[in-house]
Amino acid sequence: MCAQNLDHKPNLVWSILQSKCTRCRRGDMFQYKNPYNLKHTMKMHESCPVCGQPLDMEPGFYYGTNMISYVLAVLFSVLTFALWWLLIGFSLQDSRFFWWIGVNAVLLVALQPPLMRISRTVWLLFFVRYSANWHKGDVVLQYNVNKEQQNNW
Repeated sequence: MCAQNLDHKPNLVWSILQSKCTRCRRGDMFQYKNPYNLKHTMKMHESCPVCGQPLDMEPGFYYGTNMISYVLAVLFSVLTFALWWLLIGFSLQDSRFFWWIGVNAVLLVALQPPLMRISRTVWLLFFVRYSANWHKGDVVLQYNVNKEQQNNW
């Protein structure tokens, strides 16, 4: 990589939406780019292919992503509610509210794979921040990993 490219700090929001490593914001966290390849949706690299940052900090590290995913789903539902209210409106005289519930549910199910990936990226961001020195090997080490027992639950 050229020096000019190393000094450039990628956009935080864009790197979260693309599920990039939170340390360098350049490497892909997931092995497959397509979140709708359901067999491989959540297969992650052990470490960032660009900076070497470990992506699994400890056993059960990503259990906290359920809270992030819940918040994203609520925010999305509030957004669709507001848009539905502004564009279509609600009434007690017909079933527009129930149509919104149905459409919102279908959209949430359809968006679940990318939302799960975004949740993992945001969760990792809480523990591993961007470093301007990532290219010099500045990584956050794993806390507690026992490779022999890692998948025994």
